[in-house]
Amino acid sequence: RSQQQISLSIERELATVPSFNMSEVEETLKRIQGHKGVLGVVIFDKNGISIKSTLDQATTVQYCTHLSNLAAQARSSVRDIDPTNDLTFLRIRSKKHEILVAPHAEYLLCVIQNPEV
Repeated sequence: RSQQQISLSIERELATVPSFNMSEVEETLKRIQGHKGVLGVVIFDKNGISIKSTLDQATTVQYCTHLSNLAAQARSSVRDIDPTNDLTFLRIRSKKHEILVAPHAEYLLCVIQNPEV
């Protein structure tokens, strides 16, 4: 499958993440982690505190800190443009990684993947 198809598949997975039922979350994480090119999955609260991660501690802290701020700024920008709108998904592509962020009411789910796979 193409990278675009894999990304769309992961987006669909992220959209179905349940309200925080740990067994369902574990199952969803396993499915997401099984996608080709996925390097890691991080779940963190809106304050940037890690809840669950498949990455090492230092990398997890970096992603939680920076992405919680970025997601908050992106949400604020979307709402500034249209107060009736809200951020539902954020995709960031760099030379090395593609970062997918799905914000939910109580937490954010982040998938880091290799865009070249």
